[in-house]
Amino acid sequence: MASEPEELFVYNGGLLAKGRVRRILELAGYAIRLGKPGADDAVGVWGRSPTAPRGETVASWTGSRVVRVEDTFLRSLFTGRSGDPPLGLMIDDLGVHFDSNEPSRLETILAKSPLDDTALLDRAREGMRHMAASHLSKYAACDPGLPVPDAGFVLVVDQTRDDASIAWGGSNATTFREMLVHAQTEHPDKRIVIKTHPETQAGHRPGYFDAEAETDRISHLSAPVSPWALFDHAAAVYTVSSGLGFEAILAGHTPRVFGQPWYAGWGLTKDENPVARRERRLTRSQLFAAAMILAPTWYDPFNDRLCEFESALATLEVMARAWREDRRGWVATGMSRWKHPHIARFIGSHGAVRFVANPAKAVQTAKSEDRPLVAWATRMADDLPLSARVAGVTLWRMEDGLLRSKGLGADLVPALSLILDDLGIGYDALSESRLERLIAEATNLPPLALARAARLRRHIVSSGLSKYNTGKGTPLLWPDTPGRPRKVLVAGQVEDDASVLKGSPRIRTNLGLLRAARAAHPDALIAYKPHPDVEAGLRTGAVEAADVDGLADLVCHGADPSTALSEADGLWTLTSTLGFEALLRGVPVTCLGAPFYAGWGLTDDKGPVPGRRTARPCLDALVHAVLIDYPRYRDPATGLPCPPEICVGRLENMGDGDLSLMARLQRRWRRLKRRR
Repeated sequence: MASEPEELFVYNGGLLAKGRVRRILELAGYAIRLGKPGADDAVGVWGRSPTAPRGETVASWTGSRVVRVEDTFLRSLFTGRSGDPPLGLMIDDLGVHFDSNEPSRLETILAKSPLDDTALLDRAREGMRHMAASHLSKYAACDPGLPVPDAGFVLVVDQTRDDASIAWGGSNATTFREMLVHAQTEHPDKRIVIKTHPETQAGHRPGYFDAEAETDRISHLSAPVSPWALFDHAAAVYTVSSGLGFEAILAGHTPRVFGQPWYAGWGLTKDENPVARRERRLTRSQLFAAAMILAPTWYDPFNDRLCEFESALATLEVMARAWREDRRGWVATGMSRWKHPHIARFIGSHGAVRFVANPAKAVQTAKSEDRPLVAWATRMADDLPLSARVAGVTLWRMEDGLLRSKGLGADLVPALSLILDDLGIGYDALSESRLERLIAEATNLPPLALARAARLRRHIVSSGLSKYNTGKGTPLLWPDTPGRPRKVLVAGQVEDDASVLKGSPRIRTNLGLLRAARAAHPDALIAYKPHPDVEAGLRTGAVEAADVDGLADLVCHGADPSTALSEADGLWTLTSTLGFEALLRGVPVTCLGAPFYAGWGLTDDKGPVPGRRTARPCLDALVHAVLIDYPRYRDPATGLPCPPEICVGRLENMGDGDLSLMARLQRRWRRLKRRR
């Protein structure tokens, strides 16, 4: 039985309002109240904010304890003053982490917790790696593609004037001036780069260093560059109490610290003003484990529940990716009209999407408006890549993801996942794609990243999910034959599909595929599964019943791909994504073409595969690249960018969603045309 919530009396509008902060507090076990608390109740205040004394005064009158609430060190895309809600809270009944006058809950963990659990430290090391690889910071709206100064500079971190962490960390404006002097005198031959705080950059609050601080050696950097890129190029890092000092530690620096932030005093910083009571020596992994895994309360906005650090990290990662790719807006071409609203919602939350039907005009629009150009890969004009390159426009190709929907794209059902590829497209074996690079890089993934992919794979398999999730639960009824002949499933395809045309040069028909499978397995039971678009009469590739006789023992019309694979001993395909779904289920796959999953040592390849596919990833490395790193997902419930695990959960419980009026009309018109 759940314990009764603890009453938390608040006198601050931000804590009282029905927003994200209040919801996290409620999930953490607090019932928000107004009025007079009792001696056994708690009073909630926001850190050391100007409103905190109200609650502190009430607590002193009533003998109530004070609970201080603050942001976590991995907060959101933008600052709180920009209106972006946090992904977690530091809820502290001892103090507040930036107040060096007394120990906080975080400091107590750092000072007294064993911090020696192997699994915990493995999680911490993976968390640090993941943050660095994804360029995630407290405010993650930074762009790794932006240029940083040439290597060898000294990074001096500015902060917002009169922030509570400065005064309560034993510092003031003089401390900042002293820091800048020390940076210059201790590095007389190096350039000084002052990093502006995001709130100063956004115009919310001034910093301590203005234009007057600039000299021939000193310059400001206010662009939203990645802190991790700065750390890679910096010779030294100087800070008073900024959270960037913590991130600099994670990046391998030993920052010079002039205030008394929570991360100082543990042997990982050079402290100008040390805190005497902090005597313990910690590793980076221990510091991270306490600050990011043990101390915070993290929130899952998709399921409205508390979660672990890794879930919050994955959430911020996909939100940061969406901002980085979408912030300049897009010019889109080659998109079916029924997809326009869906695509605009998918990639238009940070910048407008301009749909331009004419490819030449689309290139010129993208050039004049300094936007990237995105084209639907299978509808892209042949000369578009060259035109974009000549114009200096970045071209991305778009396609559906492999966890797509419940229903067919040809039936005008929108996708929950989309591919955006800036090199090529995964199904095209004739040229390199971003997916190929991701698969090759996945061979270096650490164990915890592979474990995440394994969990995702198992969830997909146990839920019986596939790309389109049609025919759910419809069994494949194999003939009852004596003995146990090999059962081979043959995956039919749309014969004019781009993946076939570009990835299967020798055999391009379903009949040819069936003949090859029967020749290789003359004594096997062969089941032929037509592509659902073909079965629905929406695409080409139907095989006449007379042609199937002697090649296949049965045709599984409308069968659920998951149940069809569950009893198969092997699968034959040209380039079908059903081959990838077979790999997820441990079913051996034979490819006559070169789908994205062929050529990596995981399939029996009968056709030519690109020679550049030399990496040998394990199955879960392939899954990580294909389902976690490559696609983008959008949660249909919240409308937010989301990790793949959320879409798996949605698909698992999804009904046959209603189509828009335009989609219903277009679907009816297309079927009428086919009957003529």
